[in-house]
Amino acid sequence: MTKVPEIFGSMVFGDKAMRERLPKATYKALKKTIENGEPLDESVANVVAAAMKDWAVELGCTHYTHWFQPMTGVTAEKHDSFIAPNGDGVIMEFSGKELIKGEPDASSFPSGGIRATFEARGYTTWDPTSPAFVRDGSLYIPTAFCSYTGEVLDKKTPLLRSMERLSAEAVRILHLLGKTDVTRVATTVGPEQEYFLIDKDMYEQRVDLKLCGRTLFGAGAPKGQELEDHYFGSIKTRVAAYMRDLDEELWKLGILAKTKHNEVAPSQHELAPIFSTSNIATDHNELTMEIMQKVAERHNLVCLLHEKPFKGVNGSGKHNNWSISTNTGENLLSPGKHPETNTQFLLFLAAVVKAVDEYQDLLRITVASAGNDHRLGANEAPPAIISMYLGDDLDALVHSIINGEDYHSAKAARMQTGVDVLADFKKDKSDRNRTSPFAFTGNKFEFRALGSSLNIACPNYMLNTMVAEELRQFYEALKDADDLDAALKALIKDTFTAHQRIIFNGDNYSEEWVAEAERRGLLNLRSLPEALAHFMDKKNVELFTRHSICTEQELRARYEIDLETYCKQLNIEALTMVDMAKKNITPAVTAYVRELSDAALAKKALSDAIPVSVELDAINSLASKQEQFVRLTAELEDEICAAAAVEDNQEKAFAYRNRVFAKMEQLREAGDGMEAEMSAEYWPYPSYTDLLFGV
Repeated sequence: MTKVPEIFGSMVFGDKAMRERLPKATYKALKKTIENGEPLDESVANVVAAAMKDWAVELGCTHYTHWFQPMTGVTAEKHDSFIAPNGDGVIMEFSGKELIKGEPDASSFPSGGIRATFEARGYTTWDPTSPAFVRDGSLYIPTAFCSYTGEVLDKKTPLLRSMERLSAEAVRILHLLGKTDVTRVATTVGPEQEYFLIDKDMYEQRVDLKLCGRTLFGAGAPKGQELEDHYFGSIKTRVAAYMRDLDEELWKLGILAKTKHNEVAPSQHELAPIFSTSNIATDHNELTMEIMQKVAERHNLVCLLHEKPFKGVNGSGKHNNWSISTNTGENLLSPGKHPETNTQFLLFLAAVVKAVDEYQDLLRITVASAGNDHRLGANEAPPAIISMYLGDDLDALVHSIINGEDYHSAKAARMQTGVDVLADFKKDKSDRNRTSPFAFTGNKFEFRALGSSLNIACPNYMLNTMVAEELRQFYEALKDADDLDAALKALIKDTFTAHQRIIFNGDNYSEEWVAEAERRGLLNLRSLPEALAHFMDKKNVELFTRHSICTEQELRARYEIDLETYCKQLNIEALTMVDMAKKNITPAVTAYVRELSDAALAKKALSDAIPVSVELDAINSLASKQEQFVRLTAELEDEICAAAAVEDNQEKAFAYRNRVFAKMEQLREAGDGMEAEMSAEYWPYPSYTDLLFGV
């Protein structure tokens, strides 16, 4: 039996290992860097590097790697050994310089035009706030990544900058409110991770899953999720064994894996961690996704992280639970027992409300992807319209402030079970709203619109930055107030009044809400091309440049990278569809029609009295569908060529969305129609029944 406290963090050079192995002075200096953001001296880095190397070698390491998060959407690593020549042999060495700086080839990573292909040099630099760890015989060192000329080329650096900016602005506000003991504020995140598990042998037979992460063809299974029996259901033996192994691997790396259960769709599951600071939560989520996939291989399974692997059943998302806490242990989004008198809470709540309203386009942009376009607004995920849910009680408080009315809090009712042996308990004051993109859930906000494969650094650096901007404006409005209390109340009221349009507690899936949101002036950006068209708007560029999160050139690069990635993904999917259609599906249908024809002719040869209407009906139906299928395949090829010829990336993205993807949907419908009429023996791919119920 695994002793969790003994294995937890055993592969992490965390606080325990540092206290045991570092001199006291070095340990204190490193802790000041981690906790207070103070610069780290290279002499300290030399001592840390030596201790880190000794610790890693004892755990069987021969190599180290600077582990970073480029703009590819996945992590990157280059491994170097610890060996150094020593006479006829070698010794194991690792210096502070090697710890602090690495030099990967930057030419093959996305740069959005910042760097030419021949300009290859790039740098990784150690992030001491995220602990190093051991995996597969290597010491992994979390790092940031930039070009030779200093441009940011990764997802982590903007996140770290945004955390510092939010901390600085929040501390100024808190000092204004008399909380002078607060020296640092951190955002914390708990990302819930959804995923599918399917049998590896089935996966190997699906070229679309291998190349695209989702099925491009596939008729629905007779059973889906309509009985709602999979959600929170008993976990299958094979899946339970996988989850046990996964928990152990995550715990060894200090990842606070807490909750696991079956999700809504067949073969879909979820893992949720305990909150960590935003940068560590980001590193841990990237690790979690990698380890999910590696552990699956041990069980002859494949872990799918695509947002929509299977048409007709629930897709996979990632709920981003975000909060703000001080170094003194106070959650700034906790309303307390009397939120109506908690001015501090109301001020920070007002900042978030204002930020989400003014930068709703950015929140939509940060969750936009080719995969997530299948989910948002599809009655399985929040709609593409960004709004906020506050709950009945808090919503009533906000409206009382706006209208200048007395607020009467609803007392927490007791749940009467009606059974003597079942204890009565207090209900929460508000229900949860699973249809809301951005919901307040007690002492945090749950941003529900993230796709399952997304790097959470992006939504969190944008969220941090936009809230930091609102706090900056609040400080400027309050700092010279003669009557601070009156100024605070006026500011809170004015903010809620001006931005109440973003608050919606109803059903975000309803058609009525779409019309109401339009009346309120809220954006409805249904796809990535529509959302990205707002990325370089003046207010967004000014936001990130004012807070030194990204330069305008770096923002432009991210905009171009996102558009290029979208176009490339749809291009790969479309080419894969054409490949599957020509090489497998069309020949399979032809072969089956031939068999039906042979069967009909054989019957006729025996006797004209034997009916062949069954075969003829099937032949006519399939032949008609196949003719349409072949025509649509050729039309899709034409659309691919036309879209690829478009030079402007924004226009190209619209061409792929409006023409290529639209034609793909038509081709899929035709293909799925043929699968429904085909013999399973002839259809070239495992069916949805095999894939979703084969574990």
